[in-house]
Amino acid sequence: MPAQQAAVKQVVIHEDDLGMCHGANAAFLDLAQRGVCTSGSVMVPCPWFLEIAAMQAEHPSLDIGVHLTLNAEKSFYRWRPLTRPGRAAGLTDQDGYAWRTVGELRRHAQLEAVEAELRAQIDAALSAGIDVTHVDSHMGALLCPEFVELYARVALDYALPVLLTRTYADYDPRHNLGDLSDAAPLGRAAAKVEAAGVTLADQVLETPWTRQGPPQAAYHALMARMKPGLNFLALHFNAPGEIEAIEPKAAHIRTEEFALFQDTGFTGPLLADCQILGMRGFRDALRAAHAKQTATRH
Repeated sequence: MPAQQAAVKQVVIHEDDLGMCHGANAAFLDLAQRGVCTSGSVMVPCPWFLEIAAMQAEHPSLDIGVHLTLNAEKSFYRWRPLTRPGRAAGLTDQDGYAWRTVGELRRHAQLEAVEAELRAQIDAALSAGIDVTHVDSHMGALLCPEFVELYARVALDYALPVLLTRTYADYDPRHNLGDLSDAAPLGRAAAKVEAAGVTLADQVLETPWTRQGPPQAAYHALMARMKPGLNFLALHFNAPGEIEAIEPKAAHIRTEEFALFQDTGFTGPLLADCQILGMRGFRDALRAAHAKQTATRH
């Protein structure tokens, strides 16, 4: 990050889990059109993926990445890898669905199968007409030591920004990941993509899934953690509807988050000293730098 930007609080207000259900898609479009949500990422294997492709066609300015998905964590609402791998690939449980937990994925997944699935998801998004602006990882699974260098390499192959932090301490969704004592692969991946021109997030802050008291207090506390540098808010807005059946214990977290961010009287003061960004600018800068390097070499 340039020195003159170091003291600025930059923030990407991002929605994870697009394509998971209609309510996630509806919330994203609503908040994007209000200028509140600046990017989102779609779960390509999920049932409502094609609605996001249709939204992109109707609203080309929408900033949409791929939420690379190797887990299907819900009780009854499940999805399968696009590549339809056999059990030996280690991507699926006994029922043929993606593993519910990151721990199971870590124990079983073969790297070759992971790479094929990541590429299939990005290719499917591109083929559907999505102007992919970046990649990030559902449940943070791809930041695990086993996968993170592959994650970085695939992103660079597509000349896409990849959501990484320099340390696990700066990445809120690490609670999903299990043992992170081997931090060396993350360090190598972060250094590689940064050297290639990718802007790393200084911290990734996540939806407060557990909270005491009213939601307003939880989001005041979340945003108070933002600091100078690039803050990536990994949020999970959802309109009411089917989410209550899909995720009965946490549906209210998603729907209340959506309602709060519809209220500019609430979010405005919290973001008043921030520079609000999307991900497309980072992608375009990365590709421009690559093009300049290529032209210089030739």
